[in-house]
Amino acid sequence: MNILRTPKAMTAWSRRLHREGVTIGFVPTMGALHDGHRALIRAARLQCDALVVSIFVNPTQFAPTEDLAKYPRPIANDRALCRAEGVDICFEPPVKAMYPEGFETVVTAPGIAQRWEGEIRPHHFAGVATVVTKLFGMVRPDVAVFGQKDFQQAALVRRVIEDLSLGITLIVHPTVREQDGLAMSSRNVYLSASDRALAPILYKSLQAGAAAIKDGITLGRKIQAMMTQILRREPTAAVDYLAVCNPDTLTPLKSVSDRAVLLGAIRIGSVRLIDNLLVKRPATRGRR
Repeated sequence: MNILRTPKAMTAWSRRLHREGVTIGFVPTMGALHDGHRALIRAARLQCDALVVSIFVNPTQFAPTEDLAKYPRPIANDRALCRAEGVDICFEPPVKAMYPEGFETVVTAPGIAQRWEGEIRPHHFAGVATVVTKLFGMVRPDVAVFGQKDFQQAALVRRVIEDLSLGITLIVHPTVREQDGLAMSSRNVYLSASDRALAPILYKSLQAGAAAIKDGITLGRKIQAMMTQILRREPTAAVDYLAVCNPDTLTPLKSVSDRAVLLGAIRIGSVRLIDNLLVKRPATRGRR
């Protein structure tokens, strides 16, 4: 595995491989890699000849009050995981290389990013859209793999790829979970032992919503109420939002006619958790 640190070196490598007819896969990360990232890397490996993983903690997607300074950066462990998974290039650009003096251009986050996470973290998705576009320009992948755990982020990236005609195939890999259902996340290491025991309640609330839909309940407000009821069992969990949405537009659904995505975000202690479930309503069920 080679480590590249500059955009120029990354682009030169990609251009050379494309001239040779090599397909390039890409998994962008902020490091602190875990088995969820491992699954993304393995999924990407199946789709390409050469694989790039970027490790870059992007400062423009953090608000001043958020955890940029303490975000975990176990770079030796990250490199070891990448080597074990046969990654060809670990791209580790410094902040000054990504945002040099005089940098001004920002990719505006599309409308799909304005709700939910976009309301809670108003500057987040502009930072995501900008850094992803820059990374795509440097890596020049044929295929990029993102995780479903960050559902709204994946929807934003799909919109950016389509709107800017980037010609990249986007693969969204299903969420990888711990045995108790908690979605794997680099931020889970912040949870205290007691908070970690409570954390799966978000997934349980989404499961309740999914079960309601599969049982024939279609009213969005009723499904949302059933999810909320689960979270009320744990008063220390502060709810940012629970929503029943169209999976393509992320607009709230008054009624589930076919497919829905259940979105949730809560805070337990100092840690913010997000999760989602995609659900399809059984065709044989009636409406309730």
